[in-house]
Amino acid sequence: MRIEAAFNSEDRLPLIPFITAGDPSLEVTLDMIRLLDEEKVTAIELGVPYSDPLADGPVIQSASERAVSQGVTLTRVLELARTAREMGVTTPLVLFSYYNPILRFGEEELVERARSSGLDGMIIPDLPWEEGRRFSRLAGEQGMDLIPLVAPTSRERIRRIVSDARGFVYCVSSLGTTGMRQHFSEGVEPFLDVVREYSPVPTAVGFGISRSEHVRHFLNHADGVVVGSALVRLIEAKGDRLRDSNRKEQAVAEIREFIRDLTGNTPSIP
Repeated sequence: MRIEAAFNSEDRLPLIPFITAGDPSLEVTLDMIRLLDEEKVTAIELGVPYSDPLADGPVIQSASERAVSQGVTLTRVLELARTAREMGVTTPLVLFSYYNPILRFGEEELVERARSSGLDGMIIPDLPWEEGRRFSRLAGEQGMDLIPLVAPTSRERIRRIVSDARGFVYCVSSLGTTGMRQHFSEGVEPFLDVVREYSPVPTAVGFGISRSEHVRHFLNHADGVVVGSALVRLIEAKGDRLRDSNRKEQAVAEIREFIRDLTGNTPSIP
């Protein structure tokens, strides 16, 4: 399923979870992908562990450090995506990676491998739109979407950035790094409304969204919401149980309940 089609599907949650691949293990990450696929989220962001994740706050930084220490690389994340597809996962998968691992891997080889692994799109937070035009074309030739990011500071650049967007437009709700927030940037709602007006594809808002009231509020101004740090922290807290076959089932059920609560879909889970 293409990303835009998932946004337009009535049976999918308007939710895009972010998970750090390999934290606490690649096996647990695969369990999380399957859970999120079962819950019919719009798309899943697979974060490639990186030693210097400039856009990420302490929760995702720590998760990335743990995964890197276990030898999780871009190649292993691609293999993980392929395994998920072979197991029947149909939810769009979006690779979230900083540019340096991609540069080292090789742009052309990456987009070819990513597509053959079943990935549908990429987010590269430290690749400015102006400098990413060639990579966007390479991805497009393989049928993949390079998701653009826009921030409240983008201002007059918004129309240019979203003009040829594919998949969706990622709207950054607040300045600074990722992480759970109590308050968001002043004027974020008008900014989201402007992006939505200009964008030819659906819009999603992320950075700091962690509770159901955040989701309800922002869905008035965007087509979907990205939840990262809150989910990564929950997986960290339950890491030992998720790796224990005798305790994993209940831990997975509690994470499933968190996902359902974010969008108000909260049937009782024993």
